[in-house]
Parts: sequence; C-alpha cells; structure tokens
Amino acid sequence: MFELPEFQTLAKQINQTLTGKIIRKGSLGNSPHKFVWYNRTHEEFERLTRKKVFGVANTRGRWLFIPLIPGYLLVFGECGGRLLYHAPGAAVPDKYHLLIEMTDGSHLSAMTQMWGAMELYETGKEQERQYIKGMRPTPMDPGFTFEYFSDLIDSLLLGEKRSVKALLTQDQLVPGLGNSIAQDIMFGAYLHPKCPIGSLDRDQRHRLYDAILNTLHEAIERGGRNDEVDLFGQKGGYVRVMDSHAVGQPCPECGTTVEKIQYLGGACYICPSCNQLCA
Repeated sequence: MFELPEFQTLAKQINQTLTGKIIRKGSLGNSPHKFVWYNRTHEEFERLTRKKVFGVANTRGRWLFIPLIPGYLLVFGECGGRLLYHAPGAAVPDKYHLLIEMTDGSHLSAMTQMWGAMELYETGKEQERQYIKGMRPTPMDPGFTFEYFSDLIDSLLLGEKRSVKALLTQDQLVPGLGNSIAQDIMFGAYLHPKCPIGSLDRDQRHRLYDAILNTLHEAIERGGRNDEVDLFGQKGGYVRVMDSHAVGQPCPECGTTVEKIQYLGGACYICPSCNQLCA
C-alpha cells in the first residue's frame, strides 16, 4: 500500500510530467474490483474529465489530489498497486481500474491491489469525504510540532488504551503512516509495538517524534519504499530495516536476532533488545 513517502514521490513526478496536459478521454476500470471505490459512473467520469487540464498535484497523508482544471479534482486514497505514466506511443495495460488519455497520446493508468479510492470531485467537495474531512496534521505539515504530537498523546490517554503501534497505524491519528513504515519508526525510536503510549516519558515521546520525521524524510528522499513503484514503474530506493527479510538476521544495532510477532492484525518485526517494551 502507498504510504506518505510514495504519494509524495508520485505527486512530484506528476507535476514534472503531466501538469498542463489536456485530457482527451477519461475511463473508469474495465476490470471489476469490489474494493475499488468510485463516486462517478463511467459515463459521468468520461464526460466530466473531457478537455480538462492537469494542474499541480499535492498530497496529504495517504491521499493524492490532482486538479483537473477547470473545476474538478481527481483523488486517489488509501491505495496500493500501480499509478503509471505511459509516454506517447507506449503500450497501455489491457486491464485497469482507471485510464486517462491525453491529447498528446500519453496515458495515466491506475491498477490497485487490495483496495483504494479513485474519485472525482468538484473542487472543494473532496473536503466532505470521510477520512479527508477533519484530517489531523500530517508529519509534513508545519503544525506537526513536538508540542502538537505530545498533546495528541495526552488527549488519547483520556480514551481507550493505545499502544505505540496503534498510535502510528490506526484511525489516521498520524495521517500518512501505515504498518510498513511504522516498523522502522518504532525501531528507530527503540520502542516495542505493544508499548502503552501512557507509559512514554518526555524523552521517549521525543525519540518517537524524531523517528517519525527522520524515517519519512529519508524514505521521501529515496523515492519511497523499494517494494512499491513510482510513476515510471521504478522501485523506490528506501530499503526497510525491519521487514520480513530481517527475520532471523542479526539486528544492525546490537546483533540480537530479529523476530516476527503478530500484533493488531499484522506482522511486526522487532529486535528483542532494541525495541523496548515499556511498563
């Protein structure tokens, strides 16, 4: 699944490649998938995208916003799979969940894995969509300061008990993160996934905050994770420290054997020595 670094990479590449191009025809999927979410019929999508011009894309959390000028916004959210540019004359996929043809003969195709939203809104109406409406600050926003992050933890202590992994991966508490990048964040903060956030002292909170920013900035600089591809089908350059390949191998920090555990509906990869389990 695309997380914040992958969507940041895609937005940058879209702006370098597609901005200013004119749409000849937009088509929704020809390969049925019950977990791809559209908000338009095939006929509406084709009619509303015709002759629109690609504007400057941006992203927040795990959502990508592409203006189609005038008046509309193409939204991709919570997606995995492939969002690809096809130069004029290049072959396009036989199956797709979305395909846009430009007047210069180039194409943009999307094919998701698992699930994802591919929706078209009148500009501004996207703010009414669930998960976009009221989105908390993301780690790329100026408002995501340490004070904000510490206050967020404090506010969560008034409700159900949460762990560090839950903070990073559930309910868009920190928009843009998913289970994949969270593994390296927890390792970088020397915190166990099951560590209760209520037990974090100020230094541990700061370690976690710094690990979020440092891990994301590195992943963005490297073009996203190496198990996802960019707009041109190239794998990202960020290789996760803690993933399935690390299991059974020595921890790069201390040499302890890395283990895999199941927690909160997914796999976690930990060093029993470095990932500290709080009281």
